[in-house]
Amino acid sequence: MNRLYRIAGALCGLLALSACLVTPGKFESSLDIRADRSFTFAYKGEILASDMGKEALTGGSTSSDEDAPEGEVENAPTLLPIAAQDEDFSDKTGNGAKGDEAQMQAVAAALSREKGFRSARYVGNHKFEIDYAITGRLTHAFLFPFNIDAQIVLPFVAVEMRGEDRVRVKAPGFANGFDKSQGPGGMGGAGDEAAKALDGRFTLTTDAEIVSQNQEEGAQSTPQGKRIVWTITPLTGEAPAATLRVRP
Repeated sequence: MNRLYRIAGALCGLLALSACLVTPGKFESSLDIRADRSFTFAYKGEILASDMGKEALTGGSTSSDEDAPEGEVENAPTLLPIAAQDEDFSDKTGNGAKGDEAQMQAVAAALSREKGFRSARYVGNHKFEIDYAITGRLTHAFLFPFNIDAQIVLPFVAVEMRGEDRVRVKAPGFANGFDKSQGPGGMGGAGDEAAKALDGRFTLTTDAEIVSQNQEEGAQSTPQGKRIVWTITPLTGEAPAATLRVRP
């Protein structure tokens, strides 16, 4: 998963942006969690990369390197070196639209080779068509996508272990209610265009006990257990969330 996180950062780094946020466009996503902690997550649809501006990268500071306190520049977060660290992108250079197109195609090709990515296709205008699915066991937290070096701190979906027998699911990327003051350096959520592009459905299925959930229509019974479906639109202000009780 570490390499997946680096590639998510490279999506931004290769755009030659000072900082960016990856957000969903049109999508269908599902998460199945069993009481024995096994899980399957899938995301099929668009991923958009949005420019968040120079101030997001440095925590709002626009001062030059010469004006920065000793050590600050060295420790400041940066995006472009992340791409350079990956051999798949190290030789992909170019300026202008042609260079950008080649870099985006290289990202799509690299994603296609990663575990979980059944396909990844660049369709232009900083938009990717993704088909991703992974199965595992919840012995630790699961995030999709996330990159700490690139300060991409708003994952689409986060699954967190709580104590010995609880799992908390939250999908902050599937809502437009994220507090902009909470982003890295105050950069906040996606821009207006990315917010307008939000269009999808997130389905949670489980045979574990549902402790709490925030879909007003509640959970529906199925042969495999319970199912909760959130319809996501640009008007969705509250992130889908649920807490489950699983076996220790």
